[in-house]
Order: sequence, then C-alpha cells, then structure tokens
Amino acid sequence: MKHLNTFLVAALLLLGVGVTNAQDENNPWAIEVGVNAVDVYPVGLDDEGRFPNMIGDLAVKGDLFDEYFNANDHWNILPSISRVSVGRYIGSGFTFTAAGSVNKITKLGEVRIPDVTYYSADGEIEYSFRDALGGGFVDPTLGVGGGYTWVDDVGFGTANILVGTRFWLGNNLALSFQSAYKHSFEDSYGIIHFQHSVGVMFKFGGKDTDGDGIYDKDDECPETPGLPEYNGCPDTDGDGIEDRKDECPNTPGLAEFNGCPDTDGDGIADPQDACPTVAGIASLNGCPDADGDGITDAEDACPNEAGPAANNGCPWPDRDGDGVLDKDDQCPDVPGTVANNGCPEVTVEIIKQLNDYSKTILFDTGKSTIRQESYAVLQNIVDIMKEYPTTYFVIEGHTDSVGRESTNQTLSENRAASVRDYLTTIGMDGSRLSSIGYGEARPIAPNNTKAGRQQNRRVEISLKN
Repeated sequence: MKHLNTFLVAALLLLGVGVTNAQDENNPWAIEVGVNAVDVYPVGLDDEGRFPNMIGDLAVKGDLFDEYFNANDHWNILPSISRVSVGRYIGSGFTFTAAGSVNKITKLGEVRIPDVTYYSADGEIEYSFRDALGGGFVDPTLGVGGGYTWVDDVGFGTANILVGTRFWLGNNLALSFQSAYKHSFEDSYGIIHFQHSVGVMFKFGGKDTDGDGIYDKDDECPETPGLPEYNGCPDTDGDGIEDRKDECPNTPGLAEFNGCPDTDGDGIADPQDACPTVAGIASLNGCPDADGDGITDAEDACPNEAGPAANNGCPWPDRDGDGVLDKDDQCPDVPGTVANNGCPEVTVEIIKQLNDYSKTILFDTGKSTIRQESYAVLQNIVDIMKEYPTTYFVIEGHTDSVGRESTNQTLSENRAASVRDYLTTIGMDGSRLSSIGYGEARPIAPNNTKAGRQQNRRVEISLKN
C-alpha cells in the first residue's frame, strides 16, 4: 500500500507539470485507459547480481529485441485495467503525457519468480507524425521520457524511449498501441525492461462556444453556429454565400448580386429594385416603362401610349386636329394655324366679308342711332368675329364732306362707338373691340356726287395691330 501511495503522489506531480504547460489548442487533453505488459527478456543484458532477494540464479535473457513478441513466455500481464495516462498537447505536434501503471511480475526473462508487485510513474514527451502524413487514420508517434519504477520494495529511475501508433476511430476516439524501452539507472538492482501497452484514448477540452463542431481556434465566427466550408461562419439562407459576404443573409440569392435575389430576372437585385416582382430597366430602378416615355408604368396614366411627365405620361390632346396641342392652342376647339397659336387667322376675304356687312349698317339721318333693320347684319358680324377668338377688331367711322368738318368728326366717332357698343350687347367680347372716327378724312369716292358721298358715309372693320 505504501508503494501505491508513492505512485499516486508521483502521478499527480507529473499531471501538475502537464497542466502548468497547458496551451490553448483544439482538444488539448487526452485520457487513455488500457492494459500493460512488462517484458525483461529482449533487452540484450543479464541481470546477474540484481534483485538477490527475488532470484538466486542468473536471469536468462536474450539479445535486444529477441523474441520481442513472445507474450506467452515472457510478458507479465495483469488481466485488468492496469495503465492510465493523461496527456496535454503543447504545440507543433508534441504532447506531454503523465502515465501510471500497475502490474504483477512473475517472469524475469525465462526465470519464474514468486509474484511481486510492479508500479511505475512516467512522464513522456511524444511527437505525432499524423499531420506530416496528411492527417489521416494512422497516427505514428515517437517519444522520450523518464520515470520511476517500484518492484516490490525496491524503486529505481528509468530513461524511456517510446514508439507507438494510434488508430483514430473518430475525431476524438483512438485505439492506442505503445512500446517503451525503460533503461534503469541502478546497476545493482534496477530492471531494464520493455513495457507494452494498448488502450483507448479520448481527446477533449477544445472550446466550441457556438457548438457548431468547429473549435473557436479555427472558427472565424466563434459565437455563431456555422459550417466547416465557411470556417465556422453561417450561411443562413443556404445560397452558398456566407452571411458575412451576403447582403441579403436571410433570403437566397446570387453571387453576382452579393447574395441578394433578382426575383423578376431583370438584372437588378431586389434591394435596389423599386419593382422587384416586375421586370424593368435600370434607369427607372428596375421598374417597367411599356411605352418608353421615361415614366414608370405605375406612375403613367397612359402606360401604353408615350407622353410627357407634365401630362402624367399621356400625350397632349389636339381636340381640333389643327396640329397645335391643346396645351399650346389658344383656340383648342377651333382649327387654326401654328403661326397663330392654334387659332384661325383672319384672311383678306374675311375682312372683305365683314366690311361688306358693315357698309350696309344704317343710321338715323345726322345721328349715331342704328336703325333696326341693321340688327341682322350686326349679328352676322358678331358670328364671324367669334370664329376668331384671339383677333382684335377696330370699328372705323367715316362721313362725307357735307357740313362742318368738326361735326363730321364727332359724328364718325359716335357712329363707330355705337356699333361697337351694340356688338357687345349681342355677345361679342368688348375687350376685343375698339372704335375710332375719321370724319371726312378718308374718302373712298368723290364727295361731289351723290353716289360718291353715299359710299363715303360708311362703317368699316379692320384688324387691330
């Protein structure tokens, strides 16, 4: 029991050294449990004079590695779990391991002895070749170490050389095989021997904050569950673009649009598309313009007929069909000319027609009062004038030369004004009419004949300049 206590103290000491040198690596810790076998035969030396209290004769041994696998004749095996180790990865393929084992020695070489107890506590530095071989299933190891061994009441130190192989059955579980050559420092009583072991190893201790199976050390998004192909970062919408590079992480999209969709297939990503479900054009932020007038269909009152924005996308009407749009047509219901802003132009013929009517207007003798029989003529004059709604007319009064010139001047003015006033009473816009009297100043015939004087007593209509 005192040897067991000593063994436990030594094992705890070695374990403490391993913890002290701990580094933050993926699954840095490993525990192994298994069985061990002690063989003193194939060491190439005789133990003459050693352990006189155990054996009295020469312990027969073979050359180095002779009958190395002769388990039946030479191996001492305790049929139970007899070896436990705790390892800590310290970087660059190296692991420090503290191991403890128990056994029962009944064979020293080819000599049988009474049962004696065997305890060992070892510290080992091992190098794994797994990464150098591509990180596969097989994991060869090579190591050195030292320890202390107790055989019954006798203890001695050893220098150890270790060769092993692990076969990884998963990310964390391996089947481990190891053979250690232990050389005693005590010539008089230490046992030089091989210790073989087989066990099951379990790695643990890696930190995976988000639980995605990718350790924080290699996880570029350690607090968000992700995928191995994105180094631990997520692709929430499963579109093959990780969330960090996805402008639409919750909606499957295309790489060309940084992870955003183009629902209507118009080449404009939905976030930049004002009409994401209807194919459109880039100049209108993805909205359609069926008539090509530069106004989106949604805002176009006439989506299938091109028109200006000022008229809500509809073409300007031309009700009178004169080629002048209603918006520019001062006479939208009467055909006119472009030169006259869509209104009809008064021709020479129209002026002649007006004057043919006006020359028939009769007044009471020496007065400006219009005689009733002239009312129909005046109505005809108004009807013609209304056909030219933007034209301004001048009513001119003229007399013959009979009588005083001042009297004739006043009479001409009054008669012209009388016609103007009457025209306004029967529907003519007074703002488009003006009147002037010329008296006897503009005769159109000689005043020395009755016929001539009759022609000079007249009312004429002209255009206002």
